[in-house]
Amino acid sequence: MPGLPATDRDAQLRADVRQVTTLLGETLSRHHGSGLLAMVEQVRAKSKRVTGAATNSEREAAHAEVRDLLAALDLPTASALARAFSAYFLLANAAEQVSRVRLIQGRGEEDGWIGRSVADIARAAGPDGLRAALSALAVRPVFTAHPTEANRRAVLAKLRTIAEVLVEVTPPSSRARRRQDQLLGELIDLLWQTNELRVHEPTPADEARNALYYLGELFEDVVPDLMADLAAQAEAHGAFLAEGAAPLTFGTWIGGDRDGNPTVNAEATREVLRLQHEAGCRALIGAIDQLSVHLSSSTEIVAVSPELAASVEKDLTALPESDHRAIAASRDEPYRLKLLCIRAKIEATAGRIERGDPHQPGRGYLGSAGLLEDLRLISASLRANSGSLVAGGLVARLERTVSAFGLHLATMDVREHADVHHHAVGQLVDAIGEHAMPYADFGRKERRDLLSAELQARRPLALSSPGLDQAGERCYSVFRTIREALDVYGPQVIHSYIVSMTRGADDVLAAAVLAREAGLLRLRRAARRPSARPGADPGPPPFAHIGFVPLLETIDELRRSAEVLGELLADRGYRQIVRLRGDVQEVMIGYSDSGKEAGITTSQWEIHRAQRSLRDMATRNRVRLRLFHGRGGSAGRGGGPSHDAILAQPWGVLAGEMKVTEQGEVISDKYALPALARENLELSVAAVLRASTLHRTSRQPDHRVAAWDECMTMVSDAACTSYRRLTGHPDLPAYFLASTPVDQLASLKMSSRPAKRPGSGTGIAGLRAIPWVFGWTQSRQIVPGWFGVGSGLAAARAAGLGGVLADMHANWHFFRAFLSNVEMTLAKTDLSIAGHYVTSLVPAHLRQPFTIIRDEYDRTVAELLQVTGERELLDDAAGLKRTLAVRDAYLAPLSYLQVELLSRVRAGGDPGDPVLQRALLLTVNGIAAGMRNTG
Repeated sequence: MPGLPATDRDAQLRADVRQVTTLLGETLSRHHGSGLLAMVEQVRAKSKRVTGAATNSEREAAHAEVRDLLAALDLPTASALARAFSAYFLLANAAEQVSRVRLIQGRGEEDGWIGRSVADIARAAGPDGLRAALSALAVRPVFTAHPTEANRRAVLAKLRTIAEVLVEVTPPSSRARRRQDQLLGELIDLLWQTNELRVHEPTPADEARNALYYLGELFEDVVPDLMADLAAQAEAHGAFLAEGAAPLTFGTWIGGDRDGNPTVNAEATREVLRLQHEAGCRALIGAIDQLSVHLSSSTEIVAVSPELAASVEKDLTALPESDHRAIAASRDEPYRLKLLCIRAKIEATAGRIERGDPHQPGRGYLGSAGLLEDLRLISASLRANSGSLVAGGLVARLERTVSAFGLHLATMDVREHADVHHHAVGQLVDAIGEHAMPYADFGRKERRDLLSAELQARRPLALSSPGLDQAGERCYSVFRTIREALDVYGPQVIHSYIVSMTRGADDVLAAAVLAREAGLLRLRRAARRPSARPGADPGPPPFAHIGFVPLLETIDELRRSAEVLGELLADRGYRQIVRLRGDVQEVMIGYSDSGKEAGITTSQWEIHRAQRSLRDMATRNRVRLRLFHGRGGSAGRGGGPSHDAILAQPWGVLAGEMKVTEQGEVISDKYALPALARENLELSVAAVLRASTLHRTSRQPDHRVAAWDECMTMVSDAACTSYRRLTGHPDLPAYFLASTPVDQLASLKMSSRPAKRPGSGTGIAGLRAIPWVFGWTQSRQIVPGWFGVGSGLAAARAAGLGGVLADMHANWHFFRAFLSNVEMTLAKTDLSIAGHYVTSLVPAHLRQPFTIIRDEYDRTVAELLQVTGERELLDDAAGLKRTLAVRDAYLAPLSYLQVELLSRVRAGGDPGDPVLQRALLLTVNGIAAGMRNTG
């Protein structure tokens, strides 16, 4: 619908939803007769009476009708009902994705995010400034397997096809509409016949295959097109993408995230890397074949460079098993010959990896450097021989694709908990017997001093295989696996080792010592033998094959972020690692645990302040800071629009490089359709480019920033006090478990990763942040996304800072983006529905927390509206407001059904009854689809 105004787009969206839901109704009738469809409409109508009731007595009467109706349902009917409402949301979500695609397609080229950012930078900094900004640009989305995607890939694939069919607008009653309805009807029938629930827990290999599905789609056209447009925009403003530039690459935690996940071991890491390279080699062979079709330049017509001709002869000599018929047919087409050799090298690389053979130079590739060099030979020859257009077009497109994906598609990060490293190092240190007390009894400073000395020492802690217990060996084996992977796949396959729950420099140094033991680091040249002659080779130079990344997750560590980084960079051995890694220090910031610990306000504020502190510490130590944002999908875990989040970062934090996690349902929402994938990647690249270049200094005078900081600190302190009053309430653990279906999360089999950290005990203390958010979201309380904000704003207003709050909202991107995310979460919260969970599932003596939640919700809505000047939530987002209102009419029945089924389980029903369990999990899936997020 190019060019349609917003009202017409909304009308088309409503028409699309009617089209697919009408077809859904026909599916229900075909499979179950008219009874199920009639029951769906009856439940929806009665639920609508509840939400539309004018008085409490009317609401209670309507509630009673719904309860009585649902209580009378047998389990098969309840399951079918849950599936019907869930299917509605899945189809409505597909229609909304189509609406977003049409909006994107309707924009003119001059309205593109990349185009505007490049033009603004060129105006402000000139071609040289733009060129420098592009050379520093390095954006990396990192796919994780965090358990927040409730839908199976079999379901997601059908939804994608439905969306692709629905994109074409067909006139009602036309032949095209009849064809479209026929195809949509088939797909919806197949969707209805597909089991929404996973039968088995996915393995890391299953999770890797899911990520590879999306990476393969990005490889095809999305990333090549985006990079071509970036290059064209740069050229139009007198700049260019430098040779070897990789402004966009991809990362993965799948197969490398060991923290709390016993299924991710050394073998899982090897398996995932093998799968990635199999997929990468297949994709590259396809791209080489495609280029070969076009690159048919003949030496009968045009010359080639001597360097290219010589490289072809060298390759043919090294690859005697090449396709001789193809070679003979292309003897006068040297570019095709070179591409045949490149193809053979990729095949040889894949075969070598499968057999476990070592790399042989000339017969394959170790990483992407050799492949890029071969492509540049083709490009240089074309440019020297009347082929500049082709070199800058088809060949450059493939070069940029290889720069983005390599043969590995995504660079793996490895992550492990800090305590695990100390356990392994402690055994090595204690075995030497040089210290008066066990390593475990050392304080942090003593550990830091000991580890610093060991890191710089020439001796190993263990001369051969270290004698470690099972846990220690599991930890140490990952470093051996990394070293093997670098030997097999090349240097791009793993760059970073992330230390979870970093509290001090010793936590990172312990991991570095283990890496040195495994041969991943050498900070000094090997000692020269006494018999060595003067002037003899001093031995191999120092190296650091991987970098180390402290992950700061708790409020205390965020507040101490500069201190932790300063301790690390002050260590002579560690500073040498950073120097060997190009003077770049990556720091990961965790949103989930800080939010669970202190509430969204304090989490967001302390993350913002930590970025400033880290920026200043890195500057003092003359290193480049690369921030890695561990954001989740929900607002309570750092979610929200990526573009706004990037632009809301403090000045000077970004210098071209940024990593950010992409988790769970966020991946399917952002990357399911090529147009949406392109839009999301373009938003991130444009925002990083803009912030890195145009936000290098503060836009506000110091006195204004100081006033904002003082006000925001007051808001944060009051919000944190309010949040901790709730989480510290003695009844909250029992209330949370009773009022939410959080105990059902593990049964959804969404991830190989457990919902609790091993050994964390019972109750909510050991819950990871994902199930914490999941439970509150399912019951429509969504406490992590807004609780405490009202108390914080009210405290500032009571202190006479109402004008400062208004100024912050008008002029501070951070504060405005923060409140926008809170407002969206408040709009999704429904305390009427939540009250039904409470009164039906929570014993009366445990309901006090709900009173606290309700009071804070009212306070937060009132305070937020005062700051924004709106009369109601989402007044400035009318489309979203209407969408949520429509969704509520279908969400409410699912919530009532979920409460009914939970009541049956908790009233003595058999929780192991597969029919009951399935019906309950179907409601969980449906509410997740309706809310558009789980955790």
